[in-house]
Amino acid sequence: MPHAHATWADDVQGLRRNLNIEESNAFWTWATVEALRHTGVRIEEMLELSHHGIVQYRLPSTGELVPLLQIAPSKTDEERLLLVTPELADVLSQIVRRVRDTTGAVPRVPAYDTHEKVWLPAMPWLFQYPRGGERRRMTPGGIRRLQRRALTSLGLTGSDGAPLAWTPHDFRRMFVTDAVANGLPPHIAQIICGHKDISTTMGYKAIYPDEAIEAHRAFIARRRALRPGQEYRTPTSEEWDDFLGHFERRKLSVGTCGRAFGTVCVHEHACFSELPAAARQRLPANRWRLRGRAS
Repeated sequence: MPHAHATWADDVQGLRRNLNIEESNAFWTWATVEALRHTGVRIEEMLELSHHGIVQYRLPSTGELVPLLQIAPSKTDEERLLLVTPELADVLSQIVRRVRDTTGAVPRVPAYDTHEKVWLPAMPWLFQYPRGGERRRMTPGGIRRLQRRALTSLGLTGSDGAPLAWTPHDFRRMFVTDAVANGLPPHIAQIICGHKDISTTMGYKAIYPDEAIEAHRAFIARRRALRPGQEYRTPTSEEWDDFLGHFERRKLSVGTCGRAFGTVCVHEHACFSELPAAARQRLPANRWRLRGRAS
């Protein structure tokens, strides 16, 4: 039943619930999650998105208009532009439709910067909501509470059975991981995320051994396709035995050497008394006498 701009309802457990507030919380939880995962921006950068930041760029080659999202200077003090994907465009359009007033404009409201500890001039912020007869911009704490409440209500658990938890910054890591894993060059991901150092970008990327192995194999396959076939002949039996023998020679009394095949070794003067007889026989006589004296 409507009462004081609220719609109340009693659920099956007899609890009275404000459906207007619940609907608003559900929308902004969805909007913040989608905005974070489609842009990879920091939470403070997302809160500083304004209606003025949705701009267009005309490609010189084709004349096509490309929508862009302007990210205000934040941690790196560098302004940057992000390409608006169709998924992100849908989210932004839903937000703009939500915050418009009766005139069709996005209201200008002041906001407090919790990092710089200063009041910002009134702007048509995208993440704003009405409260107590006035409009306010959302806060990082408020968004974290919305997402935490939604996650708790879902009852999701991790592989260990413990309740699943996330932070807004986790979506930034997921954005980088997804982008790089799907072929975006790391230095481009660095620019999109506004990182000063590419090592920071790659630190966000979750790299697994199988990814590294498969990427290396794909690189070798591409390189082999460009090189003369005679460079990749099948090794002879003697060459292959010599290569395998290398691993036997690496097993020293001080542990596995780890050196590359055919290179000098830091254990050049280590004791060889514990080497298997078969491995000692593979060593040239002059090298064995030299190393035997050194031990």
